[in-house]
Amino acid sequence: MSPQKSYSYSAGLKNSSDSPDKSSILFWILACITTIFLVWAPFQRALFNGNNFDFEGPIYSSFVWAAVIFILVGIYLYFQWKMEVVADLAAILIWFLPLAYLISTISAASSKYATNMVYIQIIYVAFFTIGYYLTKNNNLGLTLLKNATVTTSYLILWFGILNWLGNKEFAYSLVKWFAAPMQDNYYLHAVMSDSNGPRLTSVFQYANTYAGFLTALLFIAIYLVVTSKKWIVTGVHSFMVIPIIISFFVTLSRGGFVILPFVLLTILPFLKAGRQLLFLIHLILSFALSFIILNKITTIGVEQFNTFTPSLASSGWTSLLFVSLIYAVLAVLLQKFGEPAISKICSQFENKAWSRFSIPAAAVIIGALSAGLLLSGSGITKVLPENIRTRVENINFQQHSVLERGTFYKDALKLFSDYPVIGAGGGAWAAMYEKYQNNPYTSRQAHNFYLQYLTEVGILGFAIFAAILILIFYIFIRNYMRQDEDERSQRLVFYILAVSLLIHSALDFDLSYVYLGFILYLCLGVLISCDKLMLKKSAAVLQRGGSVRWIYPSFILLISLVLFFNAVQLVSANREFKNAKALATSGQSSLGEILAPLNQALTIDPTHPDYVYTKVGLLLQAYNQTKDEKYFAEADTLLQQARQKEPYNYLLTERQIYNYITKEKTQEALELANMELNNFPWKVELYELSISLNTDLGHKAREAGNVEQQNQHWDAALATLKQFEEKQKHLATLPKEQGQGNPFNITPRMTLALGQIYFFRDNFADAENMFRNSIGGSLDDAAVLQNVRWYLAAMQKQGKSDQALMDKLLAKDPTEKQKIESLVNANL
Repeated sequence: MSPQKSYSYSAGLKNSSDSPDKSSILFWILACITTIFLVWAPFQRALFNGNNFDFEGPIYSSFVWAAVIFILVGIYLYFQWKMEVVADLAAILIWFLPLAYLISTISAASSKYATNMVYIQIIYVAFFTIGYYLTKNNNLGLTLLKNATVTTSYLILWFGILNWLGNKEFAYSLVKWFAAPMQDNYYLHAVMSDSNGPRLTSVFQYANTYAGFLTALLFIAIYLVVTSKKWIVTGVHSFMVIPIIISFFVTLSRGGFVILPFVLLTILPFLKAGRQLLFLIHLILSFALSFIILNKITTIGVEQFNTFTPSLASSGWTSLLFVSLIYAVLAVLLQKFGEPAISKICSQFENKAWSRFSIPAAAVIIGALSAGLLLSGSGITKVLPENIRTRVENINFQQHSVLERGTFYKDALKLFSDYPVIGAGGGAWAAMYEKYQNNPYTSRQAHNFYLQYLTEVGILGFAIFAAILILIFYIFIRNYMRQDEDERSQRLVFYILAVSLLIHSALDFDLSYVYLGFILYLCLGVLISCDKLMLKKSAAVLQRGGSVRWIYPSFILLISLVLFFNAVQLVSANREFKNAKALATSGQSSLGEILAPLNQALTIDPTHPDYVYTKVGLLLQAYNQTKDEKYFAEADTLLQQARQKEPYNYLLTERQIYNYITKEKTQEALELANMELNNFPWKVELYELSISLNTDLGHKAREAGNVEQQNQHWDAALATLKQFEEKQKHLATLPKEQGQGNPFNITPRMTLALGQIYFFRDNFADAENMFRNSIGGSLDDAAVLQNVRWYLAAMQKQGKSDQALMDKLLAKDPTEKQKIESLVNANL
């Protein structure tokens, strides 16, 4: 027998293009680890990449998981890998995604964020590879991954429902042994609250992302109802539909409402006309039944958020389960008795080219008319609960969230224009958005995956990503069109999940959740694993050279070992840092005890901004207490080294400015503050520092008799004020529906400094007006007190008085009268 046909290896795998031996130990180990990971990951706050230490621990742990998976995959591919079809080429080209992120580290805005994103991209490649090779010509692997993905998604669904109906402690007790640790005995923000009231978020802690996830889950559940051949399977999936719809509504996600029909239109053309009609019937029927209990379940969730009442929870569960059961029964009956009739009717025209698009086209027309009625004030929305009705009625292009997102997108394009080719590295938006923002909002996510991706890897990386996506969907659609109905149904669940995430991510940061990211790439790998388009020349080359076919598996093993070593180190550093934080918080540990684990963390990750900032703070506390210069010197060195890698980290920058001030290097502090105004144009604190430092340096020059230098500094302070006022004028031009974000108002320290400049230049009226901005606060505030003192002195200089304010001041401190007189009589 030719060795190229079917000889066996010790691992129990065959070197053939046929399906791998299902008893293979490696196959089952990979399938089990992947399933365990799918259960573990979502309850780690869905591995949100929040770009700070608090979110990093679970993500670093996921690096370890991915490295182990890759080691097993590498061994697996020694027996299975060949370059035979186009999809095999795609499984190699996928490595260009982490390569693009690696290239972007050259111009990284944050070394830490960029490095993390390289590792995260490698995780995605790992799950793409798992999805591809575990399901390649292998129906067992396909079934296992499909069931694991759908089942774990249902776990997330019921976890959310438990929290919404008030059973949050019970819900957390079920997953506490492996979920992210919480301070309280429940999963924090599984139900969040904002200006709209309570909103369901489940494991994501963010309602809009959960809505996007539920969109995918809804269509997957209904698809499985429509295509399942066993009534028990139909019943199980249909039982989930009502809870999905209820959960979707109580996320209060307007983006979810908008995106849902678009996702539907990408799914329907992949179904025959009969199944399209059944799909829509199930969708309409399930929504209609959901409306029966939507108001009640919504009200119960809102009330349970504030105070848990067992009877309310019981009532909610009874209603939800009863209506879910009703729909399940109706779904089974519809599939058993209605499906044959509908299929028979539609079979008359299903073979025509237009059949797949006629029903979606009709759905578009009906949907547009329905949306028009819904948003036209016709009163249809009155059937919805008040909080949901308010959200739906406010869907328009002039409401706050739309205008805010539009601003994010414009600002992202400004960032991209400065780094067009290779981008500014992973986490570029989080690191740099404050430099480009149009107004002082706070958002470390651009709320658009594609624009955020563009800022990170530039045109080069984005073109690679787009090309790979196009190739994957080309392979999938090409094979889909050549398959029979049974073969098509095997992978469409993964298509629905992938396309839902890709579409919804255009409006939000779903793929900043590493869990959803690896789910996406797992799906993409599965989509092309049935490819039959041969690469004959490449296959022939690899078949001739036995050693050549080992290159790719060896490459994966090498990468996996590097990732494993680094991941273990990163997990260790994160753990040591958290130990140090816990010791510092306890208030019972010495500086040496706190620094021991912190130094361990910094040995592994020496420029991590959070680690550095914490240690610098501890060292400066020690310096202030002991005046020992070694503490200050170490803190300053550590700070400057970190700032070279993290130039846009404001906390480190601010700390550096105050280090200069501590050492009376006022000019250096001023220069740094002025320079950083270019990077943080909406940081009021920097304007305050620039104005105050210029004023102080002007005072020193005045005392030294250097009038020219005095005027240079004071003119610079007034120029900074003018720059600040121009920013305020810009904020006044924002649409009234769009909030400006953080406050951007003149501060007491600014008025004190500027008022003094006017005062010493004999502009007493301007000084009075300036000081007046900050005299309304508490006299216990030192800045307010000084403003009041100078304000009263400026009044006296003009022959005016404010007796009520003077009496209030003297009642607090009678010596203030002499202080005011000394200002009035000062030798100017």
